[in-house]
Amino acid sequence: MSHKIIRTEHAPAPVGPYNQAIAASGQLVFVAGQIPLSPTTGDIVGVDDITAQTEQVIANLQAILEAAGATFADVVKTTVFLQAMDDFAAMNAVYAQHFEAAIAPARACVEVSRLPKNVLVEIECIAVI
Repeated sequence: MSHKIIRTEHAPAPVGPYNQAIAASGQLVFVAGQIPLSPTTGDIVGVDDITAQTEQVIANLQAILEAAGATFADVVKTTVFLQAMDDFAAMNAVYAQHFEAAIAPARACVEVSRLPKNVLVEIECIAVI
């Protein structure tokens, strides 16, 4: 199996030993979990605001997908990690603006006890290119 590392300056650089995304066999793109970091400053966007955080996460995902030659229409699976399930409706409202219901990817959403940098949301995805 061949794989290609996907990197873009339009999304935050990895903060550990991982890549923004990996394209496998030229068909699948596995995008690492994105948190609401600004790619230009490295700061958390919307510290206590799930809507602002979700918008930044979506922007980061979009930048990485574009670097891989994909769009949200190519995404087949997402996993959403929330610090509090009480934030689900607000996160979902932002998410729904980017994933058309008729072709929305499969999704799992789980509440976790803690996320990196104590953010409120993290999303990862898999796309077909």
